[in-house]
Amino acid sequence: MGNYHIRPFNDRADFEKMQQLEKDTWDMAPIPIHQTLTAHKNGGLLLGAFQEESLIGFSYGFAGFSDGSSYLCSHMLGIHPDYQKRGIGEALKHAQKREAARLGYEQVTWTFDPLEGVNAYLNLTKLKAVCSTYEVNCYGKMNDGLNAGLPTDRLKVDWWIQSDYVNSDFVFSEEQAKVFAEYGSTEEGCPKISLLHPEYLAEAALLVPVPRKFQEIKRHSFDLALKWRLDIREIFVQLFASGYTAVKLIQRPQEPVNYYLFVKDFRLTTRREEKK
Repeated sequence: MGNYHIRPFNDRADFEKMQQLEKDTWDMAPIPIHQTLTAHKNGGLLLGAFQEESLIGFSYGFAGFSDGSSYLCSHMLGIHPDYQKRGIGEALKHAQKREAARLGYEQVTWTFDPLEGVNAYLNLTKLKAVCSTYEVNCYGKMNDGLNAGLPTDRLKVDWWIQSDYVNSDFVFSEEQAKVFAEYGSTEEGCPKISLLHPEYLAEAALLVPVPRKFQEIKRHSFDLALKWRLDIREIFVQLFASGYTAVKLIQRPQEPVNYYLFVKDFRLTTRREEKK
């Protein structure tokens, strides 16, 4: 994997390197330095993964506030294309957790595309963030390679970094979960949602499939990609409204889909709640 170290940003040069990495990673206009620098100095947190003096990955979060409580809004996580799939993103998130706790945060929140399984596996299964909020077309129209043409629906996750759930070995089992949405295949062999089981809405745990290779589906058939977007929107909104929380993504390499695990009436005790 190569040697690298993770540290908070120190000076303007770090922020300039972040701008170049944004361009290299997403081919998009970078965030102005005056904004990232100000956020970093006022409760935000920018961390970089450095190989010698080269920035190969970063996380960017700023201070958030809602309903009388503060949290860290983790807005961007970027890894240089030459260094992706090497565990650097996960290492940055763990460093973010440590630094955010040191700053006094109990909660970190961010959004991700529910159809991007790699992100879901990291966020829910590995980091143990949880989700009960679906944001329809969160960012409006975007023209980058990952989002062009589709509504930018997102899941908003909550990572309770000082909770027993996040810091214990406990994991949810899917053994007793019911398959809420079944999948079939198109004539070309691509997966698609084929059947829902609303009669399972009282069950303690449910499984919902999403394609393992959504970007390949999008390149092969935009109409099928859009159908996945709208089907998953309908299903997730319904489950969240029915009291379910997404807690895990289960990888099934032998199938063309992975599965989200939803649990009913999920609760965790945070220090914030203990103080009430």
